[in-house]
Amino acid sequence: MEHQSIIAQVSREEGSAPLQEKGTQTPAKKPRSRSILQSLFCCLCRDEGEPCAGATGAPLLVEENGALPKAAVKHLLPEIKPQDASKLCVVIDLDETLVHSSFKVYVLKRPHVDEFLKRMGELFECVLFTASLAKYADPVADLLDKWGAFRARLFRESCVFHRGNYVKDLSRLGRDLRRIIIVDNSPASYIFHPDNAVPVASWFDNMADTELLDLLPFFERLSKVEDVYAVLKKQRTNS
Repeated sequence: MEHQSIIAQVSREEGSAPLQEKGTQTPAKKPRSRSILQSLFCCLCRDEGEPCAGATGAPLLVEENGALPKAAVKHLLPEIKPQDASKLCVVIDLDETLVHSSFKVYVLKRPHVDEFLKRMGELFECVLFTASLAKYADPVADLLDKWGAFRARLFRESCVFHRGNYVKDLSRLGRDLRRIIIVDNSPASYIFHPDNAVPVASWFDNMADTELLDLLPFFERLSKVEDVYAVLKKQRTNS
């Protein structure tokens, strides 16, 4: 693999448990003293089949019909900045969309992720929204986002736990749904708002992949519309 594609790499301490990928059990309790990168890789997602416990990192539980309790509804994003007032909001996933975290203890960048994020940050109000824990995803985003493309970052505690999945409820962002796009490899993540989605294939290690680069012309056109639904519907019909 290309050296420049490795966003971060650390060696495991002797006798330590291997890195846990998204959707596996929680790794063993970590030592008190760790570097930021060591902490990064021991905090990958817990089993995605159950909600997090405790006061921190706990997603919202919803009713069987997917409705949130009224008292729980609160906007996840701050007021839009003046420079982004005329822009669409694009919600971008992390794992298997922009990067892949490996058992070999590195985070591998998807090909063309640099060009993708740089241009997306110019065109849209970009928001990182991941079902991963903040202790893992926030340092990865620090290393990945060299241009400040992400105006905000949302993590597992901002998801809704619905029928065994961590769902990204776009209605809680505080933005007009007609002006929101979600870019994600997992349909379960946007099950509440499939008409807002630009699906991408899951990425693991194919360094010949060009999907992010190929999507840029489409996003260039999409950035000029007032209502995303008609354009995205046409895109799905033609796919």
